[in-house]
Amino acid sequence: MTLLDLRRTGGRTAFRIGRPAVSGVLRGRLLTCCLGLAALSFVVFCVGIATGDYPVSPLRVVPALWGSGDPGQVFIVRELRLPRALTAVLAGAAFAVSGAIFQTITRNPLASPDMIGINAGATTAVVAGIVLGGAGLSLPALGLTGGLVTAALIYLLAWRRGATGYRIVLVGIAVSWMCASATDYLLTRAQLTEAQAALGWLVGNLNGRGWETVGPLSVAVLTLLPAGMLLGRWTRTLHLGDEVARGLGTPVQLARLCLVLVGVAMVAFATAGTGPVLFVALAAPQIAQRLAGLSAPPLLASALTGALMVSASDLVARWLIPDVDLPVGVVTGALGAAFLLWLLVRTNRAGSGG
Repeated sequence: MTLLDLRRTGGRTAFRIGRPAVSGVLRGRLLTCCLGLAALSFVVFCVGIATGDYPVSPLRVVPALWGSGDPGQVFIVRELRLPRALTAVLAGAAFAVSGAIFQTITRNPLASPDMIGINAGATTAVVAGIVLGGAGLSLPALGLTGGLVTAALIYLLAWRRGATGYRIVLVGIAVSWMCASATDYLLTRAQLTEAQAALGWLVGNLNGRGWETVGPLSVAVLTLLPAGMLLGRWTRTLHLGDEVARGLGTPVQLARLCLVLVGVAMVAFATAGTGPVLFVALAAPQIAQRLAGLSAPPLLASALTGALMVSASDLVARWLIPDVDLPVGVVTGALGAAFLLWLLVRTNRAGSGG
């Protein structure tokens, strides 16, 4: 067998790799979508780095990233602005991939982590660390712990000879409100400085983010995104329904549990790094799905869409009011609310009810 075998069958191009044994279908529209999103994300990434109190030409950003050019511009680009831009890209990708996973396994376009309580659990844990002290734990560790505990609680409460999508959604909404109440209670106990720090983080914020935020986020995305893509076969069969998935040989509960762990870890690290940036996990997978023309959100296209959304929203937040750096969550929340209303109207017209 050759290392790469391409065959044209039934109007589609199938590929097969000998080692490791991987096969699939090349989708031209999906490939074009990913390339276009990557190019547009890179343009917005460079414009975001070039924008600031000391403007830098976008054409000089790329050389400065490699350390060439004016030393002052290199310092501004690499040390002051690059961490924020990378945080936006990585957090957006993480939120979007998590949303794509949860929407697929629940077969519900509204089942994003910020709707079913995962974000809320990670938020409560981080706010508790800020207000009460986290016993030496970092914010990513607190966010991951809170997200995992919340996901386990939702999964156990939704379990009834298995955990179906609609039960996960309903239980998740209830747990989300419980976590929101716990967060509000913690804020009432906080000192003024602690409350200000927590409130600034709760909106979803990229201001002041440095390399200490980029490190954990980059490890999470570079580790968990490939893991999610390796589970792609299970993702596609779960989208067909539990009965069909079992008939195709998918271990439904094990597959759902593995995918939930990947999705929870993604959103927990992103929430710990930037706060709960609203609606990215909801909107990005749905936009990517429609751009790619598929029946379920594609993970890589969702990641690129999420990165573009957060980077562009951060750029708008800095341009919207002169001399004021709005939190990025203000922009994503405004845009996402409109998208949610459109999605609800479209779902009702389709008669699917989500």
